[in-house]
Amino acid sequence: MTAQDSSALARLAQSPDSDTGADDKSGTESAGLMARLGRLWDRERLPGVSDILPMFRARLTDVAANKLARNWCSVYCAADGKRRREMLTALSQVDAQLQPRGDGAVLFFKRLNALPDGLRFLVALRADMLRWRKQVAGLQALDKDLEGLLSAWFDVGLLELRPLTWDSPASLLEKLIIYEAVHEIRSWDDLRHRVAPDRRCYAYFHPQMPDVPLIFVEVAFDTKMADNVQTVLDTDAPEQDLDKARWAIFYSISNTQPGLRGISFGNFLLKRVIECLLDELPKLRNFATLSPIPGLVDWMSRLSAAEVEEIVREKGRTRSGAPDGARWVERLSKAATRKSSEVVQRAAMKLVVRYLTTMKNNQPLDPVARFHLGNGARIERINWAADTSPKGLGQSCGIMVNYLYDLDDLDANLEQLHQGKPRISRGIARIAS
Repeated sequence: MTAQDSSALARLAQSPDSDTGADDKSGTESAGLMARLGRLWDRERLPGVSDILPMFRARLTDVAANKLARNWCSVYCAADGKRRREMLTALSQVDAQLQPRGDGAVLFFKRLNALPDGLRFLVALRADMLRWRKQVAGLQALDKDLEGLLSAWFDVGLLELRPLTWDSPASLLEKLIIYEAVHEIRSWDDLRHRVAPDRRCYAYFHPQMPDVPLIFVEVAFDTKMADNVQTVLDTDAPEQDLDKARWAIFYSISNTQPGLRGISFGNFLLKRVIECLLDELPKLRNFATLSPIPGLVDWMSRLSAAEVEEIVREKGRTRSGAPDGARWVERLSKAATRKSSEVVQRAAMKLVVRYLTTMKNNQPLDPVARFHLGNGARIERINWAADTSPKGLGQSCGIMVNYLYDLDDLDANLEQLHQGKPRISRGIARIAS
């Protein structure tokens, strides 16, 4: 921060708002400042403290401050990463020195939201804030302010659930390819298969961002609970007869906006989708996921040999010289792609169940388990060699899990989770014993 900026901060932090009855002299000085800042920004000088303060202080109806906000957004959008970080640093410095802290920041973010396409800009801005919040002093406080506003602006009651089909606009379908985060969409044929008449894809949209799916879920149908994602994704598989389908399988859920991390509209998605599916296909009886276990390999790799042995040991049997978790990862990844013994598979299942039921800070350790168990689902079944793609082997040794959404038990399951005990099926309980 320059000496001139420090002086401006001290002066302007004590000055009245620009439209709250200031005298003519103050109005003239304010107009002069706005004109000077406009000229500086036209020359692409990085906005400093004196540039920012009016946007933190003036009312939302202040024309000059709103023009500054538009210019600030233009400068930010055109800046590289280094300059954006410097601009966020300046925001944090202004916010930290104004009292009470946070009021000015909330006013600033509301001012940006009122601009054309302002909400989209704020979502992208928060993604940058999340990226640098541990490196820029004061940025975490700003992030909390913006997160609170975005939580209100993206309230689930404001969102629209829309089905996506092959007849949807190509620009929208292309976003599914870009944002798919679970199972890569490898081609347009692959995409066509995922939105075919015997599949469903639903997404949440915000009225101010109608061309961007915020989160989407892909659904397959079957006569039984799916246990292998290669089969689900097989583009040569015969078309399902939806009249005979009794299971809806949620096999991919993707958030598309990093800037909306921590804003929990996703936990309403599956319940809304289930309602839509039951209206369309009343013969459906069961709803389950076929889910990845993204943190399994990292967790297992940190286990000592003694910790692994404690988990996988059969009753009445002890062994010495057992491999540690890292060696088990290698063993299971190889076993998933070839014929493997029941002993190896049984040990793998025990490790997976221990991981999925491990809690940290009263939440499941695994992020996908945290999402589904937090929605009231239960851990239903572990599936061996269910995803032998490089990604599947790399994150979970090819193992996947079914979470069951029993509509009559969701609240009870959630209450049990809050007591620190994730709900599991009888089959999972037998594995754990």
